[in-house]
Amino acid sequence: MKPKELGQWSAQEAWQPWGPTEVEKWDMARVAHLYRRVGFSSSETTLKRAIEVGPDRTLQELLAPSVDVAPFEEESAGIAKSVKAGGDAKNLTTWWLHRMRTSPHPLLEKMTLFWHGHFATGAEKVLDVELMHEQNQLLRSHALGDFRSMVHGISKDPAMLIYLDSITNRKAHANENYARELMELFCLGEGNYSEMDVQQLARCFTGWEIRRKQFRFNRYQHDFGTKELLGATNIETGEEAIEQVLAQKELPYFIANKVFRFFICDEPGPSRELLEPLADRFAQDGLRISGMVETLIRSRLFLSDWSIGRKIRSPIELAIGFLTTLESTANFESLSQRLREVGQAVFFPPNVKGWDGGRAWINSSTLVGRANLLHQLIRDENTRFQGGSLIDFASKKKLASAEPFLDWIENHFFASRIREKARKEILEKVSMKSGLTSYRELISLLAATPEIHLS
Repeated sequence: MKPKELGQWSAQEAWQPWGPTEVEKWDMARVAHLYRRVGFSSSETTLKRAIEVGPDRTLQELLAPSVDVAPFEEESAGIAKSVKAGGDAKNLTTWWLHRMRTSPHPLLEKMTLFWHGHFATGAEKVLDVELMHEQNQLLRSHALGDFRSMVHGISKDPAMLIYLDSITNRKAHANENYARELMELFCLGEGNYSEMDVQQLARCFTGWEIRRKQFRFNRYQHDFGTKELLGATNIETGEEAIEQVLAQKELPYFIANKVFRFFICDEPGPSRELLEPLADRFAQDGLRISGMVETLIRSRLFLSDWSIGRKIRSPIELAIGFLTTLESTANFESLSQRLREVGQAVFFPPNVKGWDGGRAWINSSTLVGRANLLHQLIRDENTRFQGGSLIDFASKKKLASAEPFLDWIENHFFASRIREKARKEILEKVSMKSGLTSYRELISLLAATPEIHLS
């Protein structure tokens, strides 16, 4: 049966909890889809356990892992301390890639990545690695928590204050950059505010500055006059202004739309009617994020056959997903440079809008670069598979030749089946190789297939 198109889903049907049927089973394909979207893929052991324990327990573990995260956080803090001492923000990328690959809470890292693209801030302007790290931790602390607290926090965040020029916002000459982006990119979207609102909101933020790397309110540079903002006439402080922005009825729809696109499909965009239950859940929860995310990832739409393969993997999802599936460790410093070359260097977004995602990840140069990224990973002697070589990994999995190895990777890593013609051509080319070379060649050839880019 052909899956229905997005426009054929009613809101009531889409957001009902998914349950297995004769057509849509709780099997390897569906579990792998879940882990690709909610995290960065997963190991075979984890996927098999998820099938065994069932969807309810699996989803609960993804939303709130029961494992002790303290050892992981202690290790991560040690790496971060070393990076900050070095003073180079490019090395901060290495720290975060390590977190993405090894975190016991992959959904938290995935949501932190989402908010990093949403509240995009670039280290090329901020320059201070400590401030960039603190902002990342701020986003992580609220990633599945309180959006209201996150907006108040990011508005006073030193890295953001620098990036959007709030430190030059003075009562004699209000800087409008942050005020505009708070409404257009962070909370409401185009068409839901006026130029007068931008001007008035900028006045509210006058005197917000940094001293000794900390937020400071300079009352001598603040415009204490009352302002008219988004229909309210009694706004004076920046905090009051933020609350007025957060009270707008368009905000839940704006955020729900971005979350929908991040998790479910790049295109087509959802209708307002389809988004309404997500937006309502977000609003009813007082702008807490976790309930909306839980509704989404438990839903019939998200776990349906229709959703599988509907997104294009970002470079990070491709690389970290590959390493996770093959239970690998790598030289994350080298990987961060390769990711930069194909367009996704975290802490260095292209602009304040973050990464466009979707089809924007794919063009003639990035396709070659993405294939080379995996090609280089498997040939780098620092890349270890379960602590050993690629051929050792295949041996442990009892994958004695290229064809079962291809089947294994396809089942655990790919969202769509490789076309039969391409599959035959790959196996023919690999048959001329032997040993480690044949496994490496197989992955290099798979990296050139269009299917590998789908999630």
